[in-house]
Amino acid sequence: MMVDFFRKLCNAIDGVNKVVGSIVSWAALVVVLVVFIDVVMRYAFNTSYVFMQELEWHLFAFIFLVGAGYTLYKDGHVRVDLFYQKLGNKGKAWINFIGTLLFLIPGCYLIIATSYKFAHTSFLNLEGSPDPGGIPYRFIIKSAIPIGYVLLLLQGIAMGIRSFFTIIGKDLDPKQEEA
Repeated sequence: MMVDFFRKLCNAIDGVNKVVGSIVSWAALVVVLVVFIDVVMRYAFNTSYVFMQELEWHLFAFIFLVGAGYTLYKDGHVRVDLFYQKLGNKGKAWINFIGTLLFLIPGCYLIIATSYKFAHTSFLNLEGSPDPGGIPYRFIIKSAIPIGYVLLLLQGIAMGIRSFFTIIGKDLDPKQEEA
C-alpha cells in the first residue's frame, strides 16, 4: 500500500518533469533560431538589436534553469564517476540517497528561499531591461530561478524515495525509457 503511494508520487513527479523537458526542448530550437537570426542580422546587415541579444540569454537561462529537473530525471547531471560506476544498485542508491539528503534538498531549499524574494520583488516592480530596446519583462526570467529549483527539488525527492526503497530491498519499478 505504502509502496504504491510512493511509486505513484515518483511517477507523477517524473511526469511533470517529462512535460517540462518537452517544453525545454522546443525552447532549445527557438534559441538556435534566435541566435541564427541575430548572427545573420549582424554580419549580413551590420545591425544588431538589444532585444535579440537579451532574448538569447533569457532562453538559454530558461533552458538550464527549468530543464534541470528533467536532466536529473534522465540521470544526465555530471558526477564524479570514479567509484559510482563500479558500485551495484544498492551502493548507487546509498550515494544518491545521502547526496539528496545532504546536498540536493538543502541546496535547492536555499536557492528557492532566496530567489523567491528576488523574483517576487522583480515581479512587483514589473522589472524590465535597463537597456533601451531590451526585453520589458525581465521578471519572467527571474521567476524561472525558483520554478526551476522547485522542479529540481521535486525530482530529487523522487530520486531519494526510489533510492531509499532500493536500499531496503523494495524496488519502485525503475522508470521506463522512452523509445
